Amino acid sequence: MVLAHLAGIKVFATGGLGGVHRGAENSMDISADLTELGRTPVAVISSGCKSFLDIPRTLEYLETQGVGVGTFADGREGKVDFPAFWTRDSGMSSPTVIHNETAAAAIIFAQFSLPLSSGLLFANPVPSQHSIPKAQMDTIITQAVLDADKSGSTGSENTPFVLARIRDLSAGQTVVANRALIEANVIRGTRVACELSILEGNTAERLHGAQPCPTDSTLFDATAASFKTTGAKQTSSEVAMSQGPQVDVFVAGSLAIDLSCDFSPTANADSTNSPQLQTSNPARITQGLGGVGQNIATALQYVGTRAQFCSVVGDDSAGLMAREMLTARGLSTSAIIQKTSARTGQYVAVNDAQKNLVLAMADMVIMENCSSEVETVWKQQLDICKPKWLVVDANWDPHSLQHWIMNGKKAGTRVAFEPVSVSKSQRLFASIPNSTFDLRTLPDHLVSLATPNSLELSSMHAAAREAGLFKRDDWWQLIDSLRLSSSGSRENLVSVTSNTMVDEGIPQQSIQLLPFIPTVLTKLGNKGVLLTQLLKPGDDRLTSPAHSKYVLSRADPSDITLGGIYMRLLPPAETVPEAGVVSVNGVGDTFLGIIIAGLTKEKPKALIDLIHIAQQGSVMTLKSKEGVSPAIRRLKERL
Repeated sequence: MVLAHLAGIKVFATGGLGGVHRGAENSMDISADLTELGRTPVAVISSGCKSFLDIPRTLEYLETQGVGVGTFADGREGKVDFPAFWTRDSGMSSPTVIHNETAAAAIIFAQFSLPLSSGLLFANPVPSQHSIPKAQMDTIITQAVLDADKSGSTGSENTPFVLARIRDLSAGQTVVANRALIEANVIRGTRVACELSILEGNTAERLHGAQPCPTDSTLFDATAASFKTTGAKQTSSEVAMSQGPQVDVFVAGSLAIDLSCDFSPTANADSTNSPQLQTSNPARITQGLGGVGQNIATALQYVGTRAQFCSVVGDDSAGLMAREMLTARGLSTSAIIQKTSARTGQYVAVNDAQKNLVLAMADMVIMENCSSEVETVWKQQLDICKPKWLVVDANWDPHSLQHWIMNGKKAGTRVAFEPVSVSKSQRLFASIPNSTFDLRTLPDHLVSLATPNSLELSSMHAAAREAGLFKRDDWWQLIDSLRLSSSGSRENLVSVTSNTMVDEGIPQQSIQLLPFIPTVLTKLGNKGVLLTQLLKPGDDRLTSPAHSKYVLSRADPSDITLGGIYMRLLPPAETVPEAGVVSVNGVGDTFLGIIIAGLTKEKPKALIDLIHIAQQGSVMTLKSKEGVSPAIRRLKERL
């Protein structure tokens, strides 16, 4: 075990394990490998311990040493016995049942991700066709132990004597069983090691083979005619990335460790559902992997879309944890940059008793001043991989955000923008001295799609207005060509939304942003999603009776760029009662990830159909403790 650990081998297959000898309460005869397993981080696969040892005390001693113990079910249901080497049954239930090699690898990966030094023991029962009946083995062992006592064989002489007598008394059956179990353990250990390698390894090789981006009639195209660690040497991951795996989506955004604090009032407390300010509040606090970009990349991964996630972490324990958790999810870490002397991003959400967000604090300083990394590292990979979509979240500083978007344009990919928050949503419209960034209008637009909530939409609109975008000639020319006032007809807007929404300015604001972002999906919580979109000439919806009420205006038929404006309020897939809400974190990120996954298909579904599917995925996350519910995998075949 020691040599295996020194050699970096994490899975160690052998025949059997030593244990606590019978009468050890007097002799103190305990095999040294039990103690060693308690201080060496190696996963041992054996057929339990030999039957003549004290199995109950052996299991107790392993627990004392902090060694996790489990037994492979090997096709059996329910509880199973911890095996006794030559026989599958010992009369002692296993502490844990392991159903397959994948589960074993996941346990190994999880344990070795923690700052622990103890090992693991996975008991693999001898193949059933070679298992000797327990009653027969009990008789043989009783006689062999008695003979050892009579012969005076103790200490190091005891085990060889007992083994020789067992071989003779079983007429060689134990030798046959011994060979079979060793072969079975090697096979099982190899499979576990392969599964562990998949968990630990990058998925770059599985990302090869993406097809060129097809022409998509659903959205306007916004297309134009090596991993590195800051201050560190090039790694094998950089070499792998430089070979140019093609992917469907690049996700550039935040990676963080999330803390979710759910207010949990005591039974005799006042009926308030919200935590009190300026004092301590009872809560249930959970920790997990977060970050808007990470959530979107995870959603894409779950529904079977090839994605490359680009982000930054610090050289701290949180950064190490984040990368290992990404690997466990099957996401490549080859485009994750580690910054020296930097803190990995962290996000703390304080929720009320109904899991509604009350206050959030985000430490994303690590994502500031990353424009040089965008140009020197990720731009090259973007050019090589040629994804169909680039998803960028607003956690980047304005300069880095602009570099991402411009490079997406140059690479010929479409860009989706996730605003993240009210304040950060304005970064898309930030004015930076000496910057060449220019949010152009259609057909030269830089951003194809945005998914704000109503507050973020209002903030984006205000930032665009303050930047003077609504005074530009190109903006007015496009609005005029649609034969629509700058804010739309109130009567028409109310007919497809509501008086309240029009009073709040939601449809008007989304229309005014369309020249720069031709598809805006405004998330409205339990009111659904407002789709506001510029249509291309020839779009079927322009002439379809079923869609006529949602076409707010039509451009001149001679216009070769624009067809009209489409606005539709899509109801939520499901209204979740407060008692059914587990966490609101990651709901919007799940929505965007599924939308983008659908748009990457060779023949994408209609956008309204994708929105409905994405809303269903959002509900799954709303009911899940995870930032993105693994249940959305069920939606893969529907995209």
